[in-house]
Amino acid sequence: MAILKNHHWRSIMTVTILDGGMGRELHRRGAPFRQPEWSALALMETPEIVRETHLDFLRAGAQVITTNSYALVPFHIGQARFDAQAAEWARLSGRLAREAVEQSETTAKVAASLPPLFGSYRPDLFDKQVAPALARPLISGLMPFADIWLAETVSSLEEARFWRSSLPDDGKPFWVSFTLEDTMPHDVPVLRSGGNVHEAADFAVEIGAAAMLFNCSQPEVMAEALKVAHEAQGRLKLGVYANAFEPVQGQMNEANDGLDPIRADATPENYLAWARQWADLGAEIIGGCCGIAPEHIRALAQGFKAV
Repeated sequence: MAILKNHHWRSIMTVTILDGGMGRELHRRGAPFRQPEWSALALMETPEIVRETHLDFLRAGAQVITTNSYALVPFHIGQARFDAQAAEWARLSGRLAREAVEQSETTAKVAASLPPLFGSYRPDLFDKQVAPALARPLISGLMPFADIWLAETVSSLEEARFWRSSLPDDGKPFWVSFTLEDTMPHDVPVLRSGGNVHEAADFAVEIGAAAMLFNCSQPEVMAEALKVAHEAQGRLKLGVYANAFEPVQGQMNEANDGLDPIRADATPENYLAWARQWADLGAEIIGGCCGIAPEHIRALAQGFKAV
């Protein structure tokens, strides 16, 4: 694990702290959790655990929390349940996040999670004809609670364009977060679709994104992506929230194939060291994805505050 030891990095005044990964944290707490429903099952059966998990991320120092709406797609909950209750469950996920912020008595923001509609890491499955019918109930349910629209784990420019064009003209910031291909070495960082990060940064500006982030990829691939994005668009606000999965060489992790193991070196201290690199390379928004828990977010909040 290569971690930069001598670095000069940005102060907390320029870094916004995100929360961590909801799905794995819900599983760790004993919330109902099974495939294929993933994190949606806790929302359906034990919403109080979802609210408390949000609250613990806020107590740890998160300034932005993300709604637990990632798995509210037919890929996870099935078409029949989606058609019947997607808007209701999306509304619940937004309400639980808002309640947690109010209970925390902080000024934290709620980011409405706009997920991959056809499965994580699968740009090949994106269907622009079907996508609008899946997006509408999620957007309508989340709208009353969203401070930020966050399209996350986006694998292609086509997905990013779709989400931007589907949102209401409500003045709320739009953040787009791309997932990077991390299963083999690359000369330059690329999206899961194979798209160029330089082009993605230009595209994020073109579609009016307030921030471009990288998420749900190995910590080791984030630095080069930040360098390329910063060189392409120095004025674009950048961010990172990496996952803590064990590296998988030569193949993508398929969603719903089971729980990916969490790497032993993804400690809060090591994650803070990675985060300091990212801040030094221009990241102004930093949090965590799958396997990054409240203790990691606390390390970020305290570590940056100590500057």
